[in-house]
Amino acid sequence: MPTYDYFCEDCGHELEAFHSMNAEPLRDCPACGKPALKKKIGAGAGLLFKGSGFYQTDYRSESYQKSAKAEKGESKPKADASKKGSDSSKTTSSASSTP
Repeated sequence: MPTYDYFCEDCGHELEAFHSMNAEPLRDCPACGKPALKKKIGAGAGLLFKGSGFYQTDYRSESYQKSAKAEKGESKPKADASKKGSDSSKTTSSASSTP
């Protein structure tokens, strides 16, 4: 349910109220009792997306997720091996160019 901000035109009292979008707006001020409440116009709180479930890939089948994990697991050692190979090639090339 959304939060609405109200203010009283007579006494200046401000309040927040939680109610359905279909519900009638509040009219009576809780501070002075007069029917002078007006709804403020605001941007609202917005939407907060927390947790998983907001990307297309979050809804993939279990078999797809398993194969994707296996594929990631295989690719990581290859990347590490290529880095090690490039480091070792640098040391051997520098060692061979010095004599």
